[in-house]
Amino acid sequence: MHCFSLTIDQHIAHLVLNQPDAFNTMHPTFWRELDEVLTRLHKEAPARVLVISSTGKHFSAGMALETFAGAIRMDDQSPEGRAAMFDLLTDMQATFTKLETLRMPVIAAIQGGCIGGAVDMVSACCIRYATEDAFFCIQEINIGMVADVGTLQRLPKLIPLALVKELAYTGRRMGAAKAQACGLVNEVFDTPEALLAGALQCAREIAAKPPVAIWGTKQAIHYARDHAVDDALRQMGWLQGAIWSNKHVLEAVMALKGKRAGEFAPLQALQGFRDLGS
Repeated sequence: MHCFSLTIDQHIAHLVLNQPDAFNTMHPTFWRELDEVLTRLHKEAPARVLVISSTGKHFSAGMALETFAGAIRMDDQSPEGRAAMFDLLTDMQATFTKLETLRMPVIAAIQGGCIGGAVDMVSACCIRYATEDAFFCIQEINIGMVADVGTLQRLPKLIPLALVKELAYTGRRMGAAKAQACGLVNEVFDTPEALLAGALQCAREIAAKPPVAIWGTKQAIHYARDHAVDDALRQMGWLQGAIWSNKHVLEAVMALKGKRAGEFAPLQALQGFRDLGS
């Protein structure tokens, strides 16, 4: 991969944005590679948790603006061109949605600037850690447009609505301390090294649990976020009945008592209908 490096060790997938000279901006290759790696992780389930970190001064400066002057043409001169914008955005939104629907938790480790499209990206993650110098900025309003790849849809589920409006209307930066105070960031660390260590420690704790129980927990949390309590409780009953395992519960209890790592089966790789032979 050109924009990322991916390692998988001890059931933890670690995806690193590795274009620090360009502030890890999001150009077409970025989107293509991210979509491909998330599709692979979802389908093959080679890990139990995904950590996303970055390199350089900033986590990501967001969308590469030169893209719209070259590789992507935004035609606002005809209804056909504007309709094409809808389909383009739908495709881009779907990539970040894969973070939300991935069959494992996603932890974002954020240093420096998390700007524009990067806010869209981390809003779709499960857990966010940051360095003291990290900041978040809904940059789109500063360049005359509306944030359109998930920030305005996901942030109101994470932090107070009035704060979302303030950030979205003004384009102000929100520092790590305030981000933690409002619940966007789980924990703040002194250095990038401590940040990554903290993210990987959390990942190890998650990876020690039964993968199917973690999968079910992620499903239940996201369903409850978007549905009424009665509906979510009903869904929980069906979900628990579908994935319950006496074996997993016994192994988890015995591992806890024995102060040892539990042994759990991985999620099965997905095989689509189109993958089958004739």
